Amino acid sequence: MKEGKIVKVSGPLVVAEGIPNARMYDVVRVSKERLIGEIIELRGDRASIQVYEETTGLGPGDPVYSTGAPLSVELGPGLIEAIYDGIQRPLDAIAERGDRIARGIDLPGLRRDKKWRFEPRLQEGAYVVAGDILGVVQETIIVEHRIMVPPGVEGKLVKIFAGEFTVEEPIAVVETEEGNRELTMMQRWPVRRGRPYKEKLFPDRMMSTGQRIIDTFFPIARGGTAAIPGPFGSGKTVVQHQLAKWADADIIVYVGCGERGNEMTDVLMEFPELKDPKTGEDLMRRTVLVANTSDMPVAAREASIYTGITIAEYFRDMGYNVAIMADSTSRWAEALREMSGRLEEMPGEEGYPAYLGSRLADYYERAGRVRCLGSEEREGSITAVGAVSPPGGDLSEPVTQATLRIVKVFWGLDSSLAYRRHFPAINWLNSYSLYNERLREYFEQAIGEEWTQLRSRAMRILQQEAELEEIVRLVGMDALSPRDQLTMEVARSIREDYLHQNAFHEIDTYTSIQKQLALLKAVLAFEDAGVKLLEKGRTIGEILGLPIRERIAKAKYVPEDQIETINSLTNEILALAEEEVAMEVG
Repeated sequence: MKEGKIVKVSGPLVVAEGIPNARMYDVVRVSKERLIGEIIELRGDRASIQVYEETTGLGPGDPVYSTGAPLSVELGPGLIEAIYDGIQRPLDAIAERGDRIARGIDLPGLRRDKKWRFEPRLQEGAYVVAGDILGVVQETIIVEHRIMVPPGVEGKLVKIFAGEFTVEEPIAVVETEEGNRELTMMQRWPVRRGRPYKEKLFPDRMMSTGQRIIDTFFPIARGGTAAIPGPFGSGKTVVQHQLAKWADADIIVYVGCGERGNEMTDVLMEFPELKDPKTGEDLMRRTVLVANTSDMPVAAREASIYTGITIAEYFRDMGYNVAIMADSTSRWAEALREMSGRLEEMPGEEGYPAYLGSRLADYYERAGRVRCLGSEEREGSITAVGAVSPPGGDLSEPVTQATLRIVKVFWGLDSSLAYRRHFPAINWLNSYSLYNERLREYFEQAIGEEWTQLRSRAMRILQQEAELEEIVRLVGMDALSPRDQLTMEVARSIREDYLHQNAFHEIDTYTSIQKQLALLKAVLAFEDAGVKLLEKGRTIGEILGLPIRERIAKAKYVPEDQIETINSLTNEILALAEEEVAMEVG
């Protein structure tokens, strides 16, 4: 077997010459330890290779072997509940061989020894095209894994088998123009190439998250893209954990690309203990984890988000709604910057490569709601959420700015809110969602026409509070009119009783859209009642001292199956203004 030779080693970058038939993004094996690498630049006979493992001990003259294939992932039964590193090596199987990832270890992404029960859905003699569902495997109690005809295959279904098979055993034979082709339950797909679909659809349905500030003010559509920038300690990871736990998605792909090891450990410890609110089963039974922490090889961090999005596309093609979380794209961009520096490329702003924006766009553009391949009509979606960790919370830095040019939702985390222990620390004055207008019709049909009006009114009150705070800082609260003091109190109620949400409280961690509507109506009913009482001569002190004010604060802890309790509270608040009897002031 002809081989190339190493001529230079610079950290994770290895330069080799004489590699036969070298092509961009081909996978190579470096040295006799057969470390995994990928060609990222070609100059004449020389190939620059990013190695996905520790390169200590490599030197000029060591051999390099080409595989002739791009970096690909294995797709098939066994993905759900799996925990992979950035290049789809199963970490649980590696852990069985020792505490550390040994250099040169080569394990398949899908287990070869496990048999899966395959149930055919098509009959022999049927004409099949790419994307058609041949049959199903009940992968977990939640997920039905749909075995599809791979892209590029079309013809008559000659044979199809039922029973238990490994991912490498044939389950069908298709007669194509090139001859008979055996199909297995496993597909391979290059991670840097998006999987095909029929048509991209308009994102006009909300992905509910159970997080009040997101669903109410800054919603994300199914198939949408969002960024969560914020400084250290502002709660990016917890927000992403909450989305992974509670988002209205069939499959969750969580990519820890460069975050600290202890944060990824929290995910690995928490997820197996969490229950899926829709089924009552373990949340891991519909989750795929890609863990590439900051102490793992830097080049694998760069590949990890492509591995994650390719797995997400595979489940999208089955007709599932998938949510992918990338934590954090800043660490991924730092890996890109390090490799670019070692390649001696012309640096852009702050040393990041000039192609940073296009690489980010390549990732986020693979999200979306689509009409899947296949003769039967079905839709699938990928909703992409990326955390960004700007140094010092500076949102003008290149990664944040490049991300904001691409995504449609900006959940800006604020360190001042985090210091005040207001979580999620999403700043309601500088965050935005470009899906609000697109989802207006959805909201009116799913929740009611009053939802849009209540949401706009609540946001207007918060904006008025920001203006009035300037006056309060200068001359004090007493200088405000009773009406403005009432506005300040209602704004405080929106912030503390509605937007503040405890991720670790059994009930408050998740709020359905119906409960959000009931809570918002209760808070705003207090303003309506307060205005009427002021008109009847009541003082602002009497109104703010009403005992019912405390019940509003506790309403968010009412269980989901007792929403009528909150509606009754709203009626009580409105009735207060109609009563002419003396009010009991607490």
